[in-house]
Amino acid sequence: MRPVIITCAPTGGIHTPTMSEHLPITPDEIAQASIEAAEAGAAIIHLHARNPATGQPDPRPELFQQFLPRIAAACDAVVNVSTGGGLGMTREERLRAAVATSPEMASLNVGSMNFGIFPMAAKYSSWKYDWEPQFLEMTRDFIFRNTFADLEYVVKELGQGHGTKFEFECYDLGHLYNLAWLIDQGWIEPPFFVQLVFGVLGGVGADLDNLQHLHTIADKLFGVDYEWSVLAAGRHQMPFATSAAMLGGNLRVGLEDSLYLGPGELAASNAAQVRKIRGIVESLGHRIATPAEARERLGLKGADRVRF
Repeated sequence: MRPVIITCAPTGGIHTPTMSEHLPITPDEIAQASIEAAEAGAAIIHLHARNPATGQPDPRPELFQQFLPRIAAACDAVVNVSTGGGLGMTREERLRAAVATSPEMASLNVGSMNFGIFPMAAKYSSWKYDWEPQFLEMTRDFIFRNTFADLEYVVKELGQGHGTKFEFECYDLGHLYNLAWLIDQGWIEPPFFVQLVFGVLGGVGADLDNLQHLHTIADKLFGVDYEWSVLAAGRHQMPFATSAAMLGGNLRVGLEDSLYLGPGELAASNAAQVRKIRGIVESLGHRIATPAEARERLGLKGADRVRF
């Protein structure tokens, strides 16, 4: 079996500062967390930015430029710039950083969906910042927009315009067919990197039968032209990552997806999650992929062709 590509998502745009003191917020913290995750074995680093004063998701390219060059100088991990941004951002806001930095990879959610993180608000009675409970609660009446027009715009602007390849984030069965439609239009070229996402309220549930089924359908749709990976939210993170490795796939961890290392134990760092899943993967007899191997398998343009 081929080596397992580990992606790490250090901060994301979902969890808020109250939830964990270990969540990277500032450019310095994001850079350090990313470098440590790469040293622990992550071949790809999936990145968002946050306002350093408040911890809010922030799309400004100048914030990304405060940590992207530092990551690139310190390690050879593939840098993946999110186009998911933060919930509530416009399409143009979500694309700003990726267009400005022209990364090797960028994430792309391939379907509109209810994206409910409001249940998390009930777990806390006090907050570090006033924006946090309102941010969570607004998702009770929120649709994360990724229309066919949006998808066409992104793959042409960023994919064709910059040579950036995508981490196609698929939260449900229909998203695989949306991706197949994009492929049928001739707008994107293989190999495709498909990230199967489980456990987000509004998307497919974290049930291993769902993982098996989505993997089966992806095989039918994409054949030998794709690499697949799995991420699962919260307590499902490590079990699903382990299952992906056992099935011959790749995996993603990081504090974007789960704040915990184990039951009731907050992860002190992103690197701690990477080390844990690396230990599991290697105990199963697999090897983890190097960044060079990930670049070759995903057909990336190379770190010398980015703008940071």
